[in-house]
Amino acid sequence: MPTMTLKKKNVKASLKKSVYFFGGGKADGNESMKNLLGGKGANLAEMAGHKNLRLPVPPGFTITTEVCAYYYQNGKKYPAGLKEHVLAALKKIEALMDRRFGDPENPLLVSVRSGARRSMPGMMETVLNVGLTQTTIPGLVKQSNGNERFVYDAYRRLIMMYSDVVMEKAAGIEPKEDMGIRRRLEHLMNELKKEKGYKQDTDMNVPDLKNLCALFKAKIKETLGKEFPDDPHEQLWGGIGAVFSSWNGKRAISYRRIEGIPDEWGTAVNVQAMVFGNMGDDSATGVAFTRNPGTGENGFYGEYLINAQGEDVVAGIRTPAPVNEYSKSEHNKEMVTLEKGMPHLYKELYNYQRRLEKHYHDMQDIEFTIEKDRLFMLQCRVGKRNGPAAVRMAVEMCRERLIDAKTAVSRVTPAQLDELLHPILDPAAEKKAAHIAKGLPAGPGGACGQVVFTAEDAVNWAKTGKKVILVREETNPEDIEGMRAAQAILTARGGMTSHAALVARGWGKCCVVGAGALDVNAHAKTFSVNGTTVREGDFISLNGSKGVVYQGRLPMVVGSEDNPNFAAFMKLCDQLRKLGVRANADTPDDAKKALQFGAEGIGLFRTEHMFYGKGAEEPLFKLRKMILSADEKERRTALNELFTHVKADIKATLEAMAGKPVTIRLIDPPLHEFVPRRPEEQKRLADSLGITVQDIEERAQTLHESNPMMGHRGVRLGITYPEVSEMWVRAIFEAAAELNKEGKKALPEIMIPVTCDVKEITHQQEIVKRIHSEAAAKFSVKQIPHLFGTMIEIPRAALLAHEMAEVCEFFSYGTNDLTQMTYGFSRDDIGAFVPDYVEKKILPNDPFNTLDQKAVGELINIGIKRGRSKRAHLKVGICGEHGGDPKSISFCHHAGMNYVSCSPYRVPIARLAAAQAALEDRKN
Repeated sequence: MPTMTLKKKNVKASLKKSVYFFGGGKADGNESMKNLLGGKGANLAEMAGHKNLRLPVPPGFTITTEVCAYYYQNGKKYPAGLKEHVLAALKKIEALMDRRFGDPENPLLVSVRSGARRSMPGMMETVLNVGLTQTTIPGLVKQSNGNERFVYDAYRRLIMMYSDVVMEKAAGIEPKEDMGIRRRLEHLMNELKKEKGYKQDTDMNVPDLKNLCALFKAKIKETLGKEFPDDPHEQLWGGIGAVFSSWNGKRAISYRRIEGIPDEWGTAVNVQAMVFGNMGDDSATGVAFTRNPGTGENGFYGEYLINAQGEDVVAGIRTPAPVNEYSKSEHNKEMVTLEKGMPHLYKELYNYQRRLEKHYHDMQDIEFTIEKDRLFMLQCRVGKRNGPAAVRMAVEMCRERLIDAKTAVSRVTPAQLDELLHPILDPAAEKKAAHIAKGLPAGPGGACGQVVFTAEDAVNWAKTGKKVILVREETNPEDIEGMRAAQAILTARGGMTSHAALVARGWGKCCVVGAGALDVNAHAKTFSVNGTTVREGDFISLNGSKGVVYQGRLPMVVGSEDNPNFAAFMKLCDQLRKLGVRANADTPDDAKKALQFGAEGIGLFRTEHMFYGKGAEEPLFKLRKMILSADEKERRTALNELFTHVKADIKATLEAMAGKPVTIRLIDPPLHEFVPRRPEEQKRLADSLGITVQDIEERAQTLHESNPMMGHRGVRLGITYPEVSEMWVRAIFEAAAELNKEGKKALPEIMIPVTCDVKEITHQQEIVKRIHSEAAAKFSVKQIPHLFGTMIEIPRAALLAHEMAEVCEFFSYGTNDLTQMTYGFSRDDIGAFVPDYVEKKILPNDPFNTLDQKAVGELINIGIKRGRSKRAHLKVGICGEHGGDPKSISFCHHAGMNYVSCSPYRVPIARLAAAQAALEDRKN
């Protein structure tokens, strides 16, 4: 299990101040101190103490992330003086609240919450109502004007949370028979409700709750072998230790790996005076967003519960009511809004949220509590949002002049933009399909997959390549791995602020929550809805943007073409970026798609791809004739037959790009890849060549290579068989010349692959010059515009770039093979060991996904520097898979490349990453 890795001496040296207070219009910290105070602590300090805010925040204090680092490095011990600092801060809370921690007559209760520098919703622990004991219960009854029901409800919540978080999880106790203490206590409560005929927790009366608390304590002693603590300070330090321990809990570690959050960051602990939303019908708790997190629309959106504590909203235990008309959905449209039920408090909340968004210049996620008709602000943080919402907010906030273009571009992550490029359910198919259920639209886009009912099954099925949809009554943080593995999530319970909704929104994963008509039977692995039963393995389709569930498989389409916010956002990116963006495209259709996504050219046109897929049968047959020819005469005959196909394919792609540059790689793969295996294909080929099938097999055997990826391929074919290069080059020039004659522009760039020496390039250049002269004469033109260059994919070529640049007008780095040859890893076989290298931190990541800057990147830098020392205006690009990876694109920008090239669907990602790389320059 990962643990904290900060050096002890650094931590000790900076522990001068370990506790930061906030409250009463003042704060020791501020929003800029997230690394030290965590996001929650920094924002609490900002809300409480900033001169433009000073909102009604219950007072409290934050124990820093540095204490967390110390805690792990010193055997879960605290630094000297921490207890005294905590007690001093507790005294300040007591003074502001006019209550005393542990006092029998007038007790102060506190919450203990986590707070990493980046939000990790539901991944770490919280304990509420700390300080409530048999001794302080009478004092709280007195404070609440004799409301015993409220007090014992608060007590049973404390017992449930504390036993789960502190006594079991933090103590490292593994649940017996997969029944943790919380589930055992919930079972007792459900049995009591069932016995009494209660539907809601709020139906339980004072005797019920007193009895339940006694049952809970007995079950804790029986299960965990310990008494529930009745000392307020023991509860407080138990809670603090449990929050620190939860940083290395299983679900927190899983979430950090998914989100790329470093293990060494640690969490802060926030201790804050309790305010109670469960004191009666004049009390409530809620969660709200300054803009709609599901769509990005500029509308105040939120949910609340009367007579409840905050955990009830997030857990989805009760259906929350909307805060206003805008927040109404199909499931809560009949419920009374906060705006109507408590209009003066709604107005106050509305004003606070406006001030917060204006102050932070971003959409805020707000938690609030109303205690006896008084509003308290418990938290604000930058709200998680899905991709479509992120793009819309960035564009609209820029138009509103709340932020500038640079900020707008920095607000959207490549992963969020990628969501807009993902499929949605085909709207035409949806119109014809009848939905089986409706819920809340918690995560964007569409998804289709097989139903599974447990997180474990979701992970296991996904490993086998199946696309699954995880269906749950409601999710909890323990489901995190299964939620990640699933294509989508569907829950019967929960609102837009439930755990499933928050996590799915943060990941941009399709999600429908609160589909109340679903009767989920996880044990039987079925769900029923309106007379329809869906079993494990059955297919369903979800529209996460509308909250609709369909039975069976609906077709998918890409969802960004008609999105005006997408187009506006890409314009902002293009205004900032310096790095060009091209696409790897092999067909005219690919080229058209690349243009739609904003490609400025084609950085890699692989001519051999015309021999795969649609319409490939005839040209592939002629290519095979060429490959298996016995001599040059046979080969030239076959090449002449093939010429018209190659020329037509190149011409169609050049035409589609309408004058934008197209880098055409001459044939690259080993020839044996195209040799027919099926007997009927061998017979047809033999008949065409006038030879026997045995002759075909014998000729094919001569092409066999022990290591074909480093064998007779690329430029080596053109040197051994110059007529092959001649045909391809002639097809390029004639296709371009014909288009130019037709009044259309064409700009081919001829690229020689797999070179390792300048003499290889000069050999091929002579062919190109000769064929160019012949083609120009044929079409009666002086010149056919083109460029000549090479692909740098062998380390030797990178080191000899100064020689190659004397001949080449451009370099294109083929980083797939360059990575393969630098590491000595076969990219076709890395699945057996590279995941272990990454898991064990031998490598920081898969070098075929993210460019290795230490070695491969150094070769690229050397090549660029040496190449431009001989040709100052040498054009340089990248055309491997790294061309669509944001971190690799940032490297390319800073290396001084002219462009990156990636798959058509990654072009928008590359445009954004290039813009963000340019912003890094401005920051530095």
